[in-house]
Amino acid sequence: MTELTRDALGWSPFYMSQLEIEELENLTPARIATVHRDRVNALSEIGPLTLTLDPGITTAAVAVGDWVLCNPAQYRLLRVLDRKTELGRGTEYHTSDKQLIAANIDTLFITTSCNNDFNPARLERYLALANDALITPVILITKADETADPEAYVEKARKLGRGLDVLAINAKADDVTGRLAPWCAKGQTVALTGSSGVGKTTVANALTGGNAATQDIREDDARGRHTTTGRSLHQIPSGGWLIDTPGMRGLGVAEVAYGIDATFAEISELAEHCKFRDCEHETEPGCAVQAAIETGDIDPDRLKRFKKLKRENEYATETIAQARDRYKKFGKIVKNAKSMKKR
Repeated sequence: MTELTRDALGWSPFYMSQLEIEELENLTPARIATVHRDRVNALSEIGPLTLTLDPGITTAAVAVGDWVLCNPAQYRLLRVLDRKTELGRGTEYHTSDKQLIAANIDTLFITTSCNNDFNPARLERYLALANDALITPVILITKADETADPEAYVEKARKLGRGLDVLAINAKADDVTGRLAPWCAKGQTVALTGSSGVGKTTVANALTGGNAATQDIREDDARGRHTTTGRSLHQIPSGGWLIDTPGMRGLGVAEVAYGIDATFAEISELAEHCKFRDCEHETEPGCAVQAAIETGDIDPDRLKRFKKLKRENEYATETIAQARDRYKKFGKIVKNAKSMKKR
């Protein structure tokens, strides 16, 4: 790896404004490249660092892409800086808090393929997560060389969001790097996500010049095997950064109401004109959404998926809020018990 500066790593005034003078003089900013159970690997202007965490900081609270302050002499991470963006998902069974995926991302490459993996409902989930985090989503449809009509997939994907960038690519072709270059400029961070077997590792290798192992998909259902097993930060020769993620089978949503509305903007905007504020968009009189379905302006399948995501998000958000409330109450009980002991 070539010598790095903070600017090359993606440093900006947003992070600088969070530093105190003493921290600026005595500590070193670093960017998290990988997260392990009891340590993290980071990149800094003084070189790669392996850091242990200060008491009170857990690896669950640190994400690949985070900017942190560390004491390199002690190899210790002391503080995680506030994030510009944060990508997370609801836990699979909604039993605890949201799970961090990555931090400080500018663009999310949502990867699918021109086969049975192409699933509008799953793509909408990724879009909701990206939109809620104010991360620019771009859909990459791989294996364009294996179908007679890749544009048909592109048109389907473009209907999933306003002004959505969608590219049909052959991940092994020589033009991949050039086509993705607008999002991979110096200091920019892209994250690569999607199902297993859609060619994420091939795309990652094309962007970074790497040679990570790839695995074939199963012929019976076009599903793939996991190649990437952990999240990691990689340098792109053009100056950008890539966060690669493993294929995720479960993609729950939680606390992403804004992202859902932004993804289904044609529905959420019309809903403001329904006669009843709590309109379910079914048989209520004066429903603007149902009127748009009758005229063909709204896809009824989109409405079904919109309502399903809304219900799931409301349930998961309520469950997380309850879990947090229980945690706060338990903390108060422990604090009171300690106070009683001291008397």
